[in-house]
Amino acid sequence: MTGNLYRGQAGLPFSSTLRVYEPLEAFPEEQRPAIQAAGARTASRAAVENAELLASLGRITRSGGDPFPTGRTDLVRVTTAPAAQDGASDDGADAEPVLLYCPSQLVLRAGLAANALMEGIHGPLAELLIPEEQRDKHQERIDQVKARDGSIRVHTRASTWGIPFSWFSLFMESDHKDVVEAAGRILTVRVWAPITEALERARYAVANLALAAPDLDMLDDLAQLTEWLEQFHVESMVELDYGAVADKVYPDDSPMDIRLGIECLAEGDMTGAAAAYRRLASRWIPIRQLARAS
Repeated sequence: MTGNLYRGQAGLPFSSTLRVYEPLEAFPEEQRPAIQAAGARTASRAAVENAELLASLGRITRSGGDPFPTGRTDLVRVTTAPAAQDGASDDGADAEPVLLYCPSQLVLRAGLAANALMEGIHGPLAELLIPEEQRDKHQERIDQVKARDGSIRVHTRASTWGIPFSWFSLFMESDHKDVVEAAGRILTVRVWAPITEALERARYAVANLALAAPDLDMLDDLAQLTEWLEQFHVESMVELDYGAVADKVYPDDSPMDIRLGIECLAEGDMTGAAAAYRRLASRWIPIRQLARAS
């Protein structure tokens, strides 16, 4: 399955994701059976990734010109809480695994992505990329989801052609990592952190940047990231999924470089901060330039 996943990604833009996994109790009671059932149908993480990739490629070639997901094939990723991975409870007995869930929410996310795209494109080009008829049709799907589920937390953020530097501030070198490899290539690297630790790191970065570099674009990104994470259950986990770009950058010291750069700014060490930025730039600017390559 992992080999199929890699071949399916060949020629596509590098895409990375930031996901929040919540315990079942964090979801509205009426949604829990469907989320639990969808999670139970997941054969493996690779199967989920492959199914989502095939579905997205299928939408591109779908007859009728509608590129949006319908929500009928939404998947749920599942992981276990860190305490369950230790294998035993405080009294020495085997602990029951605590499952955490991250729904794909493709209908909502596709709507947000389309709105962001349309903000910078108008006129005939906008109509060519996503016809107004299809946008209106998808808005009806979004309205149905909101009417059914009420207030909704979007569990996934995505980025193409590189990972936003603000995301790295949520993680440290010591965090748990899963390196997924096949046929001599790194398919992805996934880094995990408890949401309480991720929020503490984000707030630390916001506080120091607000004092030392208030005009830095990353400060706004971090403030928005912090507000987003504050919506979720305190026992959630945050996952950074590098995607196929991991094969180009891993092993990756970006979380350390971000942390050192912020510490240097806080201490007034502009030389150290500049050195940390140069290391980040040398690693990620070539990746971002691929977006404009022919």
